[in-house]
Amino acid sequence: MLYMLVSIKICLKGQPQWSEFFPDCGGSGQSPIDVDTSTAQYDPNLPPIKPLGYGQHGTEPFSLSNNGHTVVVSLPNWMGLAGLPYQFTAVQLHLHWGNGASIATGSEHTINGHSTPAELHIVHYNSELYENFSMAVTKRDGLAVLGVLMEVGEETNEGYGSIVNYLSRIRHAGQKAPIPAFDVQTLLPSDLHSYYRYNGSLTTPPCYQSVLWTVFAETVKISMPQLMKLDTVLYSTEEGSGQPSVLQDNFRATQPINQRPVFASFQRAGVKIYTKGEIAAIVIGCLCGCVGLAVVIRFVVKTIRSTSSWDVLPTVRPAPPSRSSSDS
Repeated sequence: MLYMLVSIKICLKGQPQWSEFFPDCGGSGQSPIDVDTSTAQYDPNLPPIKPLGYGQHGTEPFSLSNNGHTVVVSLPNWMGLAGLPYQFTAVQLHLHWGNGASIATGSEHTINGHSTPAELHIVHYNSELYENFSMAVTKRDGLAVLGVLMEVGEETNEGYGSIVNYLSRIRHAGQKAPIPAFDVQTLLPSDLHSYYRYNGSLTTPPCYQSVLWTVFAETVKISMPQLMKLDTVLYSTEEGSGQPSVLQDNFRATQPINQRPVFASFQRAGVKIYTKGEIAAIVIGCLCGCVGLAVVIRFVVKTIRSTSSWDVLPTVRPAPPSRSSSDS
């Protein structure tokens, strides 16, 4: 997830060296992560995500830019999110992708070790506590980001077409162009109830650990031609550069969980999640069952003892045979 333009020199040093320049990149709460669905904790108190104003895009064009690391669409400040601990205001959205040679990699987050060809991030800041994005970005409760994993489908995705159809206008780093405003909610999956939630960080330097992440369980699909545009049209270098470089593989590797809890807003199929009342009823039922079993066992033991061969032996020994006179 992007916060600022990363120096090309730093990028060339590679991700393992980020922490040498930005200490937070070596922190214990970094993003992205691999979501292990078997250990994600179901939280019934997590509400559906509620986008605010996503469809009210107005008549003014959006701004599309290439910052050398990704493609960014700036969002108007009347867009935001509800259903979170605070009120969050939209800032921008951007994408991460692979290299066109394979559709197996490209997303930042992975689910059970599996990545997808691309991932969308929609960035918001905590406008209830902070005046602007710059103030919020360093605070632990400062940002909220929606993560949408993208897969390849057979049909053209008109929502994502609102972005990829204009990439040729910003082919080189530093270029910016207006594009027609569009309904941002068309970029989201249809199921806004099912998602994973955890605390993490920006996925590019300076890697501030200030993000409340929401990663949707449902993916969205774009066509292969749309993915190929994303993978091949943009350059990470400025126009006229003597050594132009295609902008590819702009995703960060997954980071260690480090004991952080990952919550799920939904129950996994085939897994029964019991309420506190159900658990109490089960415990009481087990205790009653154990008591009843003990009573039955005691009754059976007493019955067996009352009819045992030992108890029915004669209690009076027979008299010894009388001795005859010849025995004397």
